[in-house]
Amino acid sequence: MYLKASEQQALRGIFALLAQDQGEREIRERMGWALLDLLRADQFASFVWDAESGTFGKRIALNMEADNLDRYAQWHQHHDPITFVLQLRRHATRVTEVMPQRALMRTAFFNDFLSRDGLHWGMNLHAFDGERALGDLRIWRRRGRGDFGAHEAELLDLIEPAFIGALQRAQRKASPAAAREAAWASLSAREQQVAHAVCEGLTDKEIARRAGVGVPTVRTYLRRIFAKLGIERRSALAAWVPGR
Repeated sequence: MYLKASEQQALRGIFALLAQDQGEREIRERMGWALLDLLRADQFASFVWDAESGTFGKRIALNMEADNLDRYAQWHQHHDPITFVLQLRRHATRVTEVMPQRALMRTAFFNDFLSRDGLHWGMNLHAFDGERALGDLRIWRRRGRGDFGAHEAELLDLIEPAFIGALQRAQRKASPAAAREAAWASLSAREQQVAHAVCEGLTDKEIARRAGVGVPTVRTYLRRIFAKLGIERRSALAAWVPGR
């Protein structure tokens, strides 16, 4: 992948930004300003998908009107023909890859929401930790700029791992309890069963008998559990198992 000198400099700044100790909201906002520069874009928005409520919240927006964004929150996000498709891609995707521009321009979503702030050509990246949404990056250009290309999508994909890592660190620092819940959720169903059995005081042989597997398999599960939870001893499991 060829990078111009200006892109190399911008990327160095972005990676330095993502390595800093900062809050989740600050990460997304500072990323927005940096991406407007890197991708020669005009508008930026970022939300966090809440699967429980079925809505996008924690809004951050640059160069967009608050009243228009309020309308998005109240109505347009529930009649959005592109964002949920882009969300499924799990990598940087241009809007024109999921809907032809002419078709988009015939929708109420474009005419009553996007065009009011001059949003014409778009690209999204939706960051996830497994199935948990961390936050998205929605970058837009005005009509005269022209559409984003494959190169811009590659630049955004290049940034994605560091962006995800920065959000994960911020969330762990903000909420140790939430971090424990997320770490526990990362265990498979069988690993969780083994962890519960350890907390009951069962030996490896007893766990193997209960689970119908060999002792070496139980010990493999334990190594995976310890690695995922960042612990070294069986006694430390009590702090991680829900209800203990």
